[in-house]
Amino acid sequence: MSSLHLDPAAVDALVHGRHGDPFALLGPHDTPNGCAIRTFQPDAEGVEVLDAKGETVLAKLARVHTDGLFAGVMPTRVPYVLRIEVGRTERQTEDPYAFPPLLGPLDLHLIAEGRHRELGRCLGSHLMTVQGVRGVRFAVWAPNAQRVSVVGDFNRWDGRRHPMRRRIEAGVWELFIPRVLPGTLYKYEIIAAWGETLPLKADPVAWYDERPPGTASVVVEDTLPRWTDEAWRAQRAGRQAPDAPISIYEVHAASWMPAITGGEEGWSHLTERLVPYVQRMGFTHVELLPIMEHPFGGSWGYQPLGQFAPSARLGPPADFARLVDRFHEAGVGVILDWVPAHFPTDAHGLARFDGTALYEHADPREGFHRDWNTYIFNLGRNEVRGFLIASALHWLEQYHVDGLRVDAVASMLYRDYSRPAGEWVPNRYGGRENLESISFLQELSRIVNERCPGTVLIAEESTAWPGVTRSAEEGGLGFHYKWNKGWMHDTLHYMQEDPVNRSWHHDEITFGLVYAFSERFVLPLSHDEVVHLKRSLLGRMPGDDWQKCANLRAYYGFMWGHPGKKLLFMGGEFGQWHEWDHDLGLDWHLLDHPMHSGVQRLVRDVNQAYCSNPALHRRDCHPEGFRWVVLNDRAQSVFSFLRFGAEVDDPVLVICNFTPVPRLGYRVGVPRAGLWQEILNSDAAVYGGSNMGNAGHCTAEAVESHGQPASLLLTVPPLATLYLRPV
Repeated sequence: MSSLHLDPAAVDALVHGRHGDPFALLGPHDTPNGCAIRTFQPDAEGVEVLDAKGETVLAKLARVHTDGLFAGVMPTRVPYVLRIEVGRTERQTEDPYAFPPLLGPLDLHLIAEGRHRELGRCLGSHLMTVQGVRGVRFAVWAPNAQRVSVVGDFNRWDGRRHPMRRRIEAGVWELFIPRVLPGTLYKYEIIAAWGETLPLKADPVAWYDERPPGTASVVVEDTLPRWTDEAWRAQRAGRQAPDAPISIYEVHAASWMPAITGGEEGWSHLTERLVPYVQRMGFTHVELLPIMEHPFGGSWGYQPLGQFAPSARLGPPADFARLVDRFHEAGVGVILDWVPAHFPTDAHGLARFDGTALYEHADPREGFHRDWNTYIFNLGRNEVRGFLIASALHWLEQYHVDGLRVDAVASMLYRDYSRPAGEWVPNRYGGRENLESISFLQELSRIVNERCPGTVLIAEESTAWPGVTRSAEEGGLGFHYKWNKGWMHDTLHYMQEDPVNRSWHHDEITFGLVYAFSERFVLPLSHDEVVHLKRSLLGRMPGDDWQKCANLRAYYGFMWGHPGKKLLFMGGEFGQWHEWDHDLGLDWHLLDHPMHSGVQRLVRDVNQAYCSNPALHRRDCHPEGFRWVVLNDRAQSVFSFLRFGAEVDDPVLVICNFTPVPRLGYRVGVPRAGLWQEILNSDAAVYGGSNMGNAGHCTAEAVESHGQPASLLLTVPPLATLYLRPV
């Protein structure tokens, strides 16, 4: 086959975008007569081969097919560029088909085994210099495709122009395209094994995507700004340990302050406004609802497709990196919500990516969530596990985030999750446990602990699955913390009751202590509790406006005194009246009202008390750190307990009155006589309360009570929580 007389069938396949091995025809090929050059340029009127400097003509190529295939011979194989004439213009470029394979055998081996931990730097689009030429290497996993092409602005979205090289040993397709610039939009055009051209696909491993409703991927520099958080990272492990105070402010980034954070400068505005706010409020961490790129804003990010890309709704990746860096400079940790359970069915995404069930299960009984109309990741497939673990590491390593809160773990653990009988597939032992998911979560925890020590994994898991926070080596799932959704539901239900009825629901407050130390818990008042007609936290409280605010303040005092780490969704810290609406954001104007600014000040002060009193956090996860004092005063709806730290730490007494009736001369047992300081009173005037209390201190008498050697006679304000410690 000469340079000008080619196999007609091969040429036909090439010009119609059906040839599975474009490098066999295109680019330079040594022949007895010299080096044959072939290039497909459907819009060209003429093509010349120039030397690498673009000065000397080495060959003029002839059109050998009317659709735009050009071929010719230059004397010897040397580096060259193509000069392409299109109408009255011309352009020069190196030939993509003159470059060798760029992915090495180790990369391909690790991809196939699902053990490539830096997939974000291997697959996707990456600016690089090859043989002195600047361009972009594209690589995508599509093992069952007949042909894959890169399409974009640079080739008029024509899938015939840049078909990729197939690396069959890993099912990966790659191509280096010279002179592609940052900001270029692109997708993959994939032809399925049976010949169907699929809808254009976004890059699953892109670092940046087009701002929705656009769906293209974007070429972007994968070097992030210089980090300045060395000091934070050096102390991170200690600040996220079970004996550390952890108080998390949960945020939906796009609606925290929408008038400010909308548009391309969103991450920058959050850097200016959110960072100092979280620091000023005394939260130790911020948790962002999923910021991975997602097509539907109404999913709040919980249906992501860009598992490696911060959402373009708020700006470029470098700006997100700066936000994380500034949080660390302010001494605040950053946790991201991360969704490895499922993904949306959008045609441009992962669904049937190469025409087959690649990322998802083929059987809808395993692979489709009817609750959310999403596909379920096939965690039994090595490459899918590797994809998700690499995504987790991408956020922890590239963006320096301090932890991942893993969404919907319960849906991953049970094969019959939200499925009627007969519509789910048992595991190989006939049970309902999802063995592949269990293995995946254990593998994830091992790798995160190994590669990112000091970071944390937090499970949103709502069942009684045992050992969620036990290490994988001990047979657990390996999470560091678990959301205590049972505590949340019970205590919120109690608080919604009119105080006159609370005596009948007394156990809803106390029951959480039965299992409080079975796992390492986070107490969450999350976004899920202020949507879908559940009302805001303040809106759930009974009584008139004053009583609603008092109830909420008392509840926060109880929560921050209770064993477990803390989480509060944005708006809750100042008593948002309306349910959260992601399109509208928060009602910041409420802070002009003293009742709401008082709630905000209470949250700030309770954070300060929690962090500065070791007894309130040091033994959060150990039963030795808690002791009931008043457990059964059902008639008066009073609860009291002691929190203990190390032996050198002063204990803290917490007492709650969940009725609007002040309790005067209420005797409470304490471990030592002498002066006790009132370090927090949620009924203080500065919080909008009635300012009833104990004038800041009270003296404990050597009178036994509640099994303690001494006792206090306290004034317990209405609908209030007090903290006291010995002086």
